[in-house]
Amino acid sequence: MLLNLLRRWRRWRRSRPFWGGLFAILAGSWICVLPLAPLKIMLQQGVAGIPSVLMGIVMIVLGLTAWFSPPQRSLAGVLTTLIATAALVLSNLGGFLIGTLLGILGGGLMFAWQPSAARRTGKAGKAEDAGTAESVVAAPPPPTPHHDPQGAQP
Repeated sequence: MLLNLLRRWRRWRRSRPFWGGLFAILAGSWICVLPLAPLKIMLQQGVAGIPSVLMGIVMIVLGLTAWFSPPQRSLAGVLTTLIATAALVLSNLGGFLIGTLLGILGGGLMFAWQPSAARRTGKAGKAEDAGTAESVVAAPPPPTPHHDPQGAQP
């Protein structure tokens, strides 16, 4: 039972940009919590706390989007990186640089993540060697040659 649960967790985690989403959620949490800290820790007070909380919430939502909607990972990664960079100016140096660095790392990991090579290329050998019972999608047909109206040769 426990082994089956661990296999399902591993399969779920590997089928999406898990680490990028986790870093984005951590960055959003860090940036969002700092404006609520005691006054001794705060660099800025007042209206500056509102963008911090909003940026933190958006980064948390983008991290969850990467987990639960992997096809949207590119957009979530780019937006996470942009918001983390904007947090440098708008939010206590981006959570004292920790939130910004975590956000940039998470956004980069989300943007760079690709689905498993065995599923993408349709290689059945890799999936069978790994001992998984997943169905492997067949490789797409080769591209058909097309006529270029400008006369370019491939």
